[in-house]
Amino acid sequence: MTAVPKIDLADGMGLPQIGLGVLRVADADTAAVVESALALGYRHIDTAAGYGNEGGVGQALKNTGFDSGTRRESLWLTTKLRDSEQGYDEALRAFDRQIALLGSDYVDLYMIHWPTPFDWRANQVWRAFRRLRSEGRVRSLGVCNFLPEHLRRLHQETGEYPVVDQIELHPTWQQRETTAFCEAHGIAVQAYSPMARGADLQAGKGVIEGIAARHAVSPAQVILRWHIENGTIIIPKSVHADRQAENLDLFGFRLDEDEHAAIDALDGPERAGHDPMTFTYA
Repeated sequence: MTAVPKIDLADGMGLPQIGLGVLRVADADTAAVVESALALGYRHIDTAAGYGNEGGVGQALKNTGFDSGTRRESLWLTTKLRDSEQGYDEALRAFDRQIALLGSDYVDLYMIHWPTPFDWRANQVWRAFRRLRSEGRVRSLGVCNFLPEHLRRLHQETGEYPVVDQIELHPTWQQRETTAFCEAHGIAVQAYSPMARGADLQAGKGVIEGIAARHAVSPAQVILRWHIENGTIIIPKSVHADRQAENLDLFGFRLDEDEHAAIDALDGPERAGHDPMTFTYA
């Protein structure tokens, strides 16, 4: 099993730096995908109500014995609240449904999926999240897609920052303002779409491919290694066992200073995904 380092969170928990994301994996296919990852050594699974596959994740945990006992304790399980279920009572009801689908007594990280600043209810959600944490049903509290202004507002209204902010982050969309804010306030940064859904594999007119050739690794491994060296938590998605294994195999090489700087220089002005100011994942 590949030894994956943990990122220490502000609440004292340790989150494995590499996890498996299951966005856009059909519920019927999810159990097999997660079982493959667990067999390879993944101990961090990231899902969401909006993905529609929490049941498949739960089936995988049951099939492999990771739903209880010491195996469950060795696993980091993240899920997210659906945006249409934001609110105090709504979030509590949603969590009851989600935890039943996942087949676990608790989740390690529960997250607000999008800030929805046009219909802000994060302060109400946070009250519900705190209750779930006090009851031991959730261990850590996080958010996704929050920009500095959203993090500030949440802190002003609740007195608390999340321990993780999961954001779109990859070489051509580095979100330096948000990552700097998170670093300054003890918030771990987690990257989704860490390779821009594959688009960044050819970024920089061969920059990534050239670095990969020098290290005899794949372009994907170069980008993921860049994230690792930045201290970012990553959740690359793959439904194929060989690719899942490759995504874990990031600790046999290092980028030199010039290579890392060359990837830093690929930062650009356009995201691959949605705008947190306007989007909702209902």
